[in-house]
Amino acid sequence: MGLKIVYVANIIVAGWIGITSLFYPKTAANSIFETIYGNSEYIRLIGALWLSISVLSVFGLFKPENFSPVLIMQLIYKGSWLLVVALPAIINGASYPKGMASFFLVWVIVLPFVIPWKSLFAN
Repeated sequence: MGLKIVYVANIIVAGWIGITSLFYPKTAANSIFETIYGNSEYIRLIGALWLSISVLSVFGLFKPENFSPVLIMQLIYKGSWLLVVALPAIINGASYPKGMASFFLVWVIVLPFVIPWKSLFAN
């Protein structure tokens, strides 16, 4: 059940962020990225990643364990971003998207508990 909840959250949140970033990058720059990174093509690149997570999560509703590697990818990239971008910004008093960092932190805490590690590494 936990996996399906995570997939639904991905469909909604990553889907909204993906569509906004791909098709309305100026809006994404001002809202999602809190004007910190400006309006650039990188926002569209990130939008494509998040939209792909949303689409894969639709498939994950039907085959939760088969599509759980997408959750591992999220754990790695969100955790990496928190360590390499958000944490140094916090330490140095620099700007960073606080809403995104908060969401990423929640996901990094939740995902290890819902990823079906045993079935992923079973023979």
